[in-house]
Amino acid sequence: MPKFRAVMIEDVDGKQVASERDLTLANLPDHDVLVEVSFSSLNYKDGMAVLGKKIARRLPMIAGIDIAGTVVESRSQQWSPGDRVVVNGWGMSEIEQGGYTRYQRVKPEWLVRLPEALSLEQAAAIGTAGYTAALCVDALEDWGVGKGEREVLVTGAAGGVGSIAIALLAKAGYRVTASTGRVETHAYLSSLGATAFVARQELQEKGPPLAKERWAGAVDSVGSATLATVLSQAAYGGAVAACGLAGGVDLPATVLPHILRGVALLGVDSVMAPLAKRARAWQRLARDLEPALLASITSVEPMSRLPELAPQILAGQTRGRIVIDVTR
Repeated sequence: MPKFRAVMIEDVDGKQVASERDLTLANLPDHDVLVEVSFSSLNYKDGMAVLGKKIARRLPMIAGIDIAGTVVESRSQQWSPGDRVVVNGWGMSEIEQGGYTRYQRVKPEWLVRLPEALSLEQAAAIGTAGYTAALCVDALEDWGVGKGEREVLVTGAAGGVGSIAIALLAKAGYRVTASTGRVETHAYLSSLGATAFVARQELQEKGPPLAKERWAGAVDSVGSATLATVLSQAAYGGAVAACGLAGGVDLPATVLPHILRGVALLGVDSVMAPLAKRARAWQRLARDLEPALLASITSVEPMSRLPELAPQILAGQTRGRIVIDVTR
C-alpha cells in the first residue's frame, strides 16, 4: 500500500501541533468515496488549525477545509471514478479528516460536481473563501439589495472572501466600496471592481447606534465593532451578509438599525450549507468569475510551506487566494 504525505494535527504535551506525516489509505476514515486530492487552499480557519489554535476537536486530525480532486473509488451510485469534485466545510479539519493530503475518503453528500468551466486548480483558488463570497452575494440578491445610487460595502476586502466578493458584486452590477487597512492594496482592489475605499480603522471606531445611511448592503468577514458600525450605516431596507469573525465574536450593537430601518443581518454559513445552495454558488462562480481575474489574485504554494503561510494569513498579510499543492 503506497504512502503519501499529509499535514496532521496531533497532541504534543497538551498542545495541538501540525506537521507532515506519511500515511496510507488505512489511515483514512471509512467513508464511501475515495478522492485523489490535487489541490487544497489556505483559509483563515486553516491558518488557525495549522498554528494549533484548537480548531481540531478530535485528534489526530488531517488539516485543511477544502478539497479539489477526482473520484478514485466509490461505493455510492451518485459518484463514479473520474468525477471531478470539490468539498468545502462539513467539519473537515475540526471533526472530520481534512484536505491537506493526497487522498481522502468523504461522504457522498459532501461532494459538489465541479462545473466544466473550472479546473481543479481554479476550484481550489476559489475554495471555501470564494464559495462563501458567492453565498453572500446570493443572500444579498435574494434579500433584494438594489443596484441604484448606494454602494455595497465589502470589509476585509483584500482577503480571500473580500477579493472574490468584490469581483462577483461588480460583475452583478453593484457599485462596490472596499474596506481595508492596507492602502497599498487599493490598486489591486480597483482591478477587481472596487470604485471607492474606506479605511479599516474608520469602521472600528465606536459611533452612534444609527449613523448616516451609506450602504445598500454589505459583505462582512470581520464581525465585532466593524459589523456593528456597518449595520448602523446601512440604508433603509438594506442587508448585511455576515460570514466571518476576524475581528472578534462579539457584536457591540443595538437593535435600532433593525427596527427603525428594517436592516437585515443575514448570517451566512458555508460549513453545513445544503447542497442546493452550494451548487448555486458554484454555478455563479463558474459563470461570473473571470478566469484571468481569478489567476491575478491567486498564488500556488507547496504544502510544505504551510507553517510559514499560516501566521501570515492570521496577521492579515496575505492577499487574494493561496492554493495549496498537496503533491509538493
